[in-house]
Formats: sequence, C-alpha cells, structure tokens
Amino acid sequence: MNESKKKKYLFIYLKTGGGHLAPAKAIAQYLDKNAKDDVGIKLVDGFADAGWFVKFVIEDGYRILQNKAKWLYELIYAIHKIKFVSEISGFLVSIFIEKTLTKTILEERPDKIILFHFFAIKPIYRIKKRNKLLTPVITVVTDPYIAHPLWFLRENQNFIVFSQELKQRCIKDNINEENIKVFPFPLDEKFSKPASVNEITEYKNKRGFVKNKTLLVLGGGDGIPKGAELLKNILELNPDCEIAFVCGRNEKLYKKALEIKNKWNIDNLKVYGYIDFVYELISISDVVITKCGASTFMEILISKKIPVVNSYIWEQEKGNVDFIVANKLGIYEKNIKILLEKIAALMNEPELIEKYKHNIENVRLENGTEKVAKYINS
Repeated sequence: MNESKKKKYLFIYLKTGGGHLAPAKAIAQYLDKNAKDDVGIKLVDGFADAGWFVKFVIEDGYRILQNKAKWLYELIYAIHKIKFVSEISGFLVSIFIEKTLTKTILEERPDKIILFHFFAIKPIYRIKKRNKLLTPVITVVTDPYIAHPLWFLRENQNFIVFSQELKQRCIKDNINEENIKVFPFPLDEKFSKPASVNEITEYKNKRGFVKNKTLLVLGGGDGIPKGAELLKNILELNPDCEIAFVCGRNEKLYKKALEIKNKWNIDNLKVYGYIDFVYELISISDVVITKCGASTFMEILISKKIPVVNSYIWEQEKGNVDFIVANKLGIYEKNIKILLEKIAALMNEPELIEKYKHNIENVRLENGTEKVAKYINS
C-alpha cells in the first residue's frame, strides 16, 4: 500500500517503569509484522523533549523510590487516590509533555491515538479540544487487576482492560460498560506458547546450563530490590540447581552479584545485566523469584513456570499478587527464611512443582497481543 494511504497510529507512553512500554511494544511489533502494509505505528515517549530535570524527577525518581524507599512511593501512590491531588499532578505533568505531543500529533495527523500511561490522558484530550480534532483515542490500562484512579479521572473514554475484575470496578465507578473492552494481557509474541522440551534443551545448551533444575531471579529492568542480600540467602541454602541472577540495568547490583560469585567461588551461578533473552531463561527455569509487575508475572505464568514473590508495591501490584495467591499459582511470602524454605521444598519435590503447574494450566492464560492489536486496527 502507498505510504500516504496507510493508517497512522500513535502509541503514547512514559518511561515510568517498563510496565507501560512493554505492552505498547508488543502490540506495535505485532501490527508491524502482520499489518505493515495497512498500518504505520509510531511509539511516542511523552518525555522525549521534557528536559533532564523532569526526566530525573519522574522517570529516575520512580525507579529510585521503588528500589530504595518503597514506603515513600506507596505513600505518594496513596495520596494520589485523592482526586484533587491527582488533578494537580496531571496538570503539572501536562505542562512538560503537551508541547511535544501537540507537535507530534499535528505533524503526524494520526488516525488513532493509543494511550499507555494515565499522565498522557489529560494533555491528549486538551490537545484534541484546542485543535478541534476528532481523532479517536483508546486508553490501555496497563494494570490488570487494580488500577490507579488516575486512569479514570476522565470517565468518557474508550478503555482496554485486562481482567473482568477491573471491568466491574470501572462499571461501579460509573464508567459506561460499552466503553470497556476486556482482553488477555498483551505480551511479546514469543510468549504465545511455552517452549517445547526440545527448545528448552536448546536454550540450556546455548546458555551453558547443565543441571536438571534451574532457579531464576528476575527483577525486571531495574533488578530485584535488596538483590544482593537475597542472593546471599539463596546461596547459603547450597541448592543443587543452576541459579540465573538477572540485574537488569542496575549496574551496582550487577557488580555486587559478581563479587559474591567470585568470593564464594560458585560455579552454578550465572549473573546477567540487561539482557534480551528473558524468554529463554524463563523457559529453562523451574521456579522464578520475581517482582510482581504485570508483564513479568504474566510472562512467567504463561510459560507455565512458578512465580515466587517476596515483596510487592502496594497497591499497584497488589492485584497481581492476589491473583497468584487466590489461584494457587505460586508463592508470596514476606519472611525471607520461610520463603527460602518454600523454595527449597519446590526445588526438591517434583510433585509440588507439578501441582502448581496444574493450577497454572487451569486458569488458561493466553497472550492477548493479537486480539488487542486486531481490536485497535478494527
């Protein structure tokens, strides 16, 4: 198709953690692969031209608080459930991103705008009103079970949500049911099905794993909180398995983990920084110690692996943990000693692993990327 005849979609996100960008990338990649003759996608970082200070306060501040002062992040999260506080924050963020978004929208003249962050909602509708645009807007609520009220300050939106539970909460908050579409959570296309036995063997050989059992520690792009302490506790168990420890972009944690590996002379520990083969590591693992961000825990479950959670961010990740616990899909345990005992039991009792896998199969999770992409493109 002629480039000028292609439909243009803007996918707008902000870099406050990977949970907003990952679904946007997955859907964009699907459309680029399967509808590239008809659709052109542009991923737009709302903070692209915001300046270093704003990026530091919001993007880096988000990561620092989640890793160093979780209690303060949770307090800020709770305060923002007060409507006038949310309105003020939404207005302040709008000041720094509206110019960039206005320029992009007026240059691109998109056929649809897809929002993947609640802070983009207010400026987009202001831009539409000021420029008398009729461009359809879809808001993708990237929190699957419990979503912050900031998503819903403007009731008259078209929403995509990822659970019936959240849809019912929206209806109770006076959002028109006809404006809410429910789909499975979208993930990278690789996670459309678990790896086969042959593929797992191939990945193990490729990455140098030789033991039958593998324990993966996966904390997302910023590594797992208190990762060095957690790693020491795991190693004190002297587990008869391979350990893969992923630090993400957390260079301090990466250096500390390597120091621990060298000091303890541990051969069955592999330490990684930021990687692009998470799918392979999840596939070869039996148990995954993880944070409970939406994309990560969905990737683990859809791969039929067992998630183990030591802490989560209230209230942002509470729904994810509740889903795991209520359906007996994995383990949540705050006490590190008890947690390690449960991990040891998992690694030593194959029938216990099979029990969890049976429960995971029963919830029938699927990758929603195809369905979401087709709906957006309909």
